[in-house]
Amino acid sequence: MTITIIPFAEGQALLDWIALTDAMKKGHTLPQAEIADSLLYRGSDTLLSRAAWIDGLGLAVKSATIFPGNPAKGKPTVNGGVNLYSDSDGTLEAIVDFHLVTKWKTAGDSLLGARMLARPESREILIVGAGTVGRSLREAYGAAFPEAHFTVWNRTRANAEAMAAEYPGMSVADDLETAVRNADIVTSATMTEEPVLKGAWLQPGQHIDLIGAYRPDMREIDDEGLQRARLFVDSFQTTVGHIGEVKIPMEAGAISREDLIADFYTQDVFARTSDEEITLFKNGGGAHLDLMTSRYILDAWRAAQ
Repeated sequence: MTITIIPFAEGQALLDWIALTDAMKKGHTLPQAEIADSLLYRGSDTLLSRAAWIDGLGLAVKSATIFPGNPAKGKPTVNGGVNLYSDSDGTLEAIVDFHLVTKWKTAGDSLLGARMLARPESREILIVGAGTVGRSLREAYGAAFPEAHFTVWNRTRANAEAMAAEYPGMSVADDLETAVRNADIVTSATMTEEPVLKGAWLQPGQHIDLIGAYRPDMREIDDEGLQRARLFVDSFQTTVGHIGEVKIPMEAGAISREDLIADFYTQDVFARTSDEEITLFKNGGGAHLDLMTSRYILDAWRAAQ
């Protein structure tokens, strides 16, 4: 048995954002995934393993090692890989680069939400956060909205300027409120625990995409923002009760479970209903999406051989 090993650069050269999101959408028509996470610790070092099994698509275990002391040794903090297993017999089919799967899964998740919820004629896209994920979002959204003008805002302006320099035509925003008010789509990838986006700034017809919050104590938008929008998540299973964006306001009574209209498994109601409404999507990024992304990567790899 030959196990395929897919490195980052060689794998990325074969991928397409639209094809990935089409594969994700199709993956959500299969039986709902079984997922499980596990964490092991040694002091400040961590091993995170996320597993998913989708009947008809296969199994994946994505393991990440987080070693905070690595940068002092000239090594990356986060490393890992994804093991992809056959649905028919459970054999190991591929080992895929961790960073490749994470990049395409994270931005692809948000792009699928935007393809289903944002107005197709959206022309002004604001990226909040100038980190690695912000750059992935620029690439992903650029594929689906090729005529759009992009603006980036970052707490440290120099980082926003560095990102804008990588993408000709991208602007840098000095004032976040003004930038939000002028945007058709706002996609936010910050590591904040306190909301940076205010509901008072939102405008009719906007689509808001939230990526950064992944812990129970993190959120990027305030209660008013949630209350003014129609709310969608990628998966009820991995967001409700787990991520502060949903957990904190729900426990405080600012929103209820009924306010979450749909996830990708309920595609019949996962849609904008008017040009005026504000849609808001929470990207939770569960292991089932790692599996869908890894399967898409392996299929693209095999097709190219």
